[in-house]
Amino acid sequence: MVLALVLLGCAVLLLALGLFVFGLRRRLIQRPGGTFDCSLRWNAPGAAEGAGNGGKGWVYGVSRYSGDRIEWFRVFSYAPRPRRLLEREAIEVLERRTPQGEEELALLSDSVILACSLRGTRVEMAMSEDALTGFLAWLEAAPPGQRVNVA
Repeated sequence: MVLALVLLGCAVLLLALGLFVFGLRRRLIQRPGGTFDCSLRWNAPGAAEGAGNGGKGWVYGVSRYSGDRIEWFRVFSYAPRPRRLLEREAIEVLERRTPQGEEELALLSDSVILACSLRGTRVEMAMSEDALTGFLAWLEAAPPGQRVNVA
């Protein structure tokens, strides 16, 4: 009986520690500022292949502006480094749309989807209207001489 209580106590302690580290990671990501919630779908199907026909492939994350790139972190991860780096000069905006069908369930409410091309890879980003305004302003604020691809 005592052994079962000790094991249960250790399991609860490990769970609490895991949740604490999880929250601490999120806090450290957001500490420098310039962060926004952003779901990401890599290698998304194009309009010809039926974009928006399902909510599959979306991963919830947090994006952070860092100079001329955006660092994207998975929310449900312990990794201290960003999962994806999106460089401003490589992003070409293709279209903007609202979630359709099952995407409405897979994404945060009031999300707007921005389809982009990143060096030939179709990437879809879902974010709030305010975050989208900031993202497009950041794209257009490229230093002189850099090409900007905002449709």
